[in-house]
Formats: sequence, structure tokens, C-alpha cells
Amino acid sequence: MSDAVDRGRRLLLGAALSGVAARAFAQGGASSPPLRRMEPLKHVDAGVLDIAYYEEGPADGPVAILLHGFPYDIHSYVDVAPQLAAQGCRVIVPYLRGFGATRFRDPATLRSGEQAAIGADVIALMDALNIRRAVLGGHNWGGRAACVAAALWPERIRGMVTVNSYLIQDLTRAGVPISPKYEVALWYEYYFQLERGRAGLAAHRREIARLLWKQWSPAWNFEDATFERSAAAHDNTDYVDVVIHSYRHRFGLAAGDPRYAELQRRLATMPPIPVPSITLDGDKDGVLPASDGRASAAKFTGRRIHRVVRGAGHNVPQEAPKAFADAVMQLMRD
Repeated sequence: MSDAVDRGRRLLLGAALSGVAARAFAQGGASSPPLRRMEPLKHVDAGVLDIAYYEEGPADGPVAILLHGFPYDIHSYVDVAPQLAAQGCRVIVPYLRGFGATRFRDPATLRSGEQAAIGADVIALMDALNIRRAVLGGHNWGGRAACVAAALWPERIRGMVTVNSYLIQDLTRAGVPISPKYEVALWYEYYFQLERGRAGLAAHRREIARLLWKQWSPAWNFEDATFERSAAAHDNTDYVDVVIHSYRHRFGLAAGDPRYAELQRRLATMPPIPVPSITLDGDKDGVLPASDGRASAAKFTGRRIHRVVRGAGHNVPQEAPKAFADAVMQLMRD
């Protein structure tokens, strides 16, 4: 065999092996770098909860509190937090009640997921960490928590970024039907009213979460590892109870926690949000279609800017982290 032929065969073999390695890397094989995790976590006693949270950035910086939704977790902000920290912000990303390492401090406490509870949790966290004022950022349940906090405790909120605009629920209209083409996207809300739905969530929490991720963000090609990193937060022993209570309470089929009754009464008036706000819609959102923001304009009595984020679905902070971080920083600078 000539040296030239031998060299040629070695080059072909090397190229073939390189192609295999490249495909393994692209497919998340053993050579793929590990996904960044928001660790280590800190804990603080905050009212009814022991809240687990991630913190990044200088301790003396202006505070941004970033609030995740269902069925997501703190990693919705895995690429937002470092952008804000790099610009001098103290970034705090808590696990909501029923998610991750957050726990109820008393076994007897109702595992409520009502909107007053998740809003009050934000203020309880701020009190526990001695934070006087903060910019809030949120989507889905986290956006609702931010809206509740901004409407009921505006003196504590420097500004607010939310996805899908004004998210305080008008419980008096929960039974009013909407167009069937939008109702179909809310199948999970109706499923969770049944005990079959509770059993389904308990048995298939990952399958349900993955299905919702895909339906709500049809243009987001997330990897299995990205999903699993967040889905682990749904193994919290209170997850099913909190989720089921949230969806049954909003339809008037579950009583609220009496400790939040006065807050719920105030929320029933659909209070406006007086703090500076930036609202974002993803133009690929599969559950809440993007809008021009005019339908909710009257609910923002402070300065409000509305933007449509191109290419993003329902999970805007994870799908378009720069757009979300830029909105938070705009409020920080104003």
C-alpha cells in the first residue's frame, strides 16, 4: 500500500469519526456541555413559606425580582439574570409556592394557588430580605403575582415588566365563555376541575408540562435537557395541590385561604396598576395571542409601554432574554 493511499484512508476515517462526534454533540450526547443551573439556592423564612431563591449580582445594587410561571421554574430567567447582574443589579429569582425547594412552613396551611396568595408572597419575600423597593418581572403566574403586588403595594414597586399585560383575574366573569378557537387552548384549565384532572397531573406532570410548553411556544425548539432542568421543580410535594387549587379557585370551585380574604376583596375591584410598566407579548404565543395592548390600557394609570416580541411564544424571558432584560433595565434607569 502506498503512503499516499494510506494517508488518504486515515483522512477519511478521521473525517468520519469527527462527523460522528459532531452529531453526538449536536444531539446532546456525552460531549455536550452541561446546561447552566441557577445554583446555589438560598432560603429565607417569608410569612407562610420558606422560600428558595437564586441570587446574582452585587448585594448593594438596585433590586430586580423575577417571577416564573406554571409549568415553568426559575430557569425561565437563566439568561436574563446574568444580563441584569452584569449591569449592576441585584437579581433575585424565587421559586413560587409549590415549586422547587420552596416549602410551606406549617403542614396545616391551605395549599392555595389563588392570585392574592402569590402576590402577597412577593411582598413577604421583600420584607424578609429587607428590600424596600424593587422592579418586578414576571410571566404567566409570575406576571400575575407582579400585577397583584404592583396594584396593592405600589409604594414597594419601582416598576414592572409583565408578559400578556394586566393579569389580575376578574373572578366574576370566570364563567363567561370566549370564542371557541381560544377556549380550546385552555383545555388544561377545565381538565383540572375534575378529580380525573388532579390524578392526571399527579401521574403525568412532566407529560402535561411538556405538552403545554409545545402548545404555548410552537416556535421554540427547546432541548430535552432544557425541559428536564425545569421539570424537576414540579416534583415538589405541594405542586399538584397548589396548581389544582389555583385553577379551581379562579372558577369559583374552591374556597380561598381566609388569610387572603381582604386582599381578594380588593382585587375584586380590578385595581389599576399605577407604577411604571412595560408589557410584552410574544407574537408566536400559542395560548394568548399578541395584541397592541389597547384593550388593557385603562388598567395602567402609570406610564406604560407595550411591545410585541418577534419570534417569542408564551415564555418570553427564556425565549427572548435580551428583550426581557432590556425592559427591566429601562425601568431601572428611568
